[in-house]
Amino acid sequence: MEELYLFQHNLISQLSLDWKRYLFSKIKVDEKLLGLKGIRGVGKTTLLLQYLISSPLTADQKLYVTADHPYFYQNSLFDLASRFYSASGQLLLIDEVHKYKNWSRELKLIYDGFPNLKVIFTSSSALDLYRGESDLSRRLITQNLEGLSFREYLMLTQKLELPPFSLEELIANHLEIASSLLSKFQAIPNFKNYLNYGYFPIVNQTAPEGVSTRIFQIINTVLESDLAFAKEYSPSNITKIKKLLGVISVAVPFEPNISKIAEKLGLGRTTVYSFLAHLQDAKVIRMINKPNRGINYLQKPDKIYFENTNFAFALQSHPNVGTVRETFFANQVSNAGHTLELSPKGDFLIDDIWTVEIGGKSKDVEQIKGLENSFLALDELEIGFGRKIPLWLFGFLY
Repeated sequence: MEELYLFQHNLISQLSLDWKRYLFSKIKVDEKLLGLKGIRGVGKTTLLLQYLISSPLTADQKLYVTADHPYFYQNSLFDLASRFYSASGQLLLIDEVHKYKNWSRELKLIYDGFPNLKVIFTSSSALDLYRGESDLSRRLITQNLEGLSFREYLMLTQKLELPPFSLEELIANHLEIASSLLSKFQAIPNFKNYLNYGYFPIVNQTAPEGVSTRIFQIINTVLESDLAFAKEYSPSNITKIKKLLGVISVAVPFEPNISKIAEKLGLGRTTVYSFLAHLQDAKVIRMINKPNRGINYLQKPDKIYFENTNFAFALQSHPNVGTVRETFFANQVSNAGHTLELSPKGDFLIDDIWTVEIGGKSKDVEQIKGLENSFLALDELEIGFGRKIPLWLFGFLY
């Protein structure tokens, strides 16, 4: 295992603990088997390594490995865990577990066979961790690492310490919150930059003009690698799903006609539904329905958005400003753990309670007039009043 410890040392020697993602303080450290899911590029590897460094265990009691390391060409994951456990190992961190062929079966064996070994692993968003070869549902707890919130983007790029706020706090106290935050940064120009290229931590490592190219590469890798691993797609299926994404990108937010899409791409309706569900699992798109539609993906989604605004700018030369606003709001509110549906009045219904209309700063309350528990989320507005809340503030939910 010497080469694995050397590999680990080389990685952590380049790592900083100065800035950590929001999930770091929320990792469920008491779980014996924990899966961390997230789209490529959001910082899962860094999160694992920071957790490794911060663990009070001694150096020989904790180990980080990546599942595509050459070590596993001749050694199994179970064999590694057995050797590590025999040497008093207590914490095994496995990166990109979906790259390992028998990940589910061997994680089950590790869980059952080594009672005092804690395992934390990362995987692609596209992978259904509960439906591997072996049933992990009774053993496994999962957490999701989302892309940067606007708050995290400011912390990373401006070196600011900024607190998150709950949705209820923002709605009730947005005027006071915005006033306190605006003394620390310029909201509007930073918000525009975030919408364009600030959702991934690479923003701190790449010149702004190069971020869109990197984001486009992330999308390609998710389709060609992560989906190929998770859903066992053939090259021809990858080509078809790229064509489907191309159709969607022309007119997001997209109100799909499944029959026309199927005919245009030469696919069956069921295949189109499956591809859409897989694109959502992989966090490339977000499907939002009207209330009371149920959760069965074999239904026509009412609207399709990109998962985040950076994808919109990477795949469209001039994305519609209204769509970008809605995409941002849907992304940040959903990432913070709230449920989101299309609203009969206004744009979205949050947690079956709040109705929100999204627009520019000149938008009035006519659309939500007379509705209780309703508000406007307005772009290009630094400070709001009453039911008018600055859109950028919803980037402080996590």
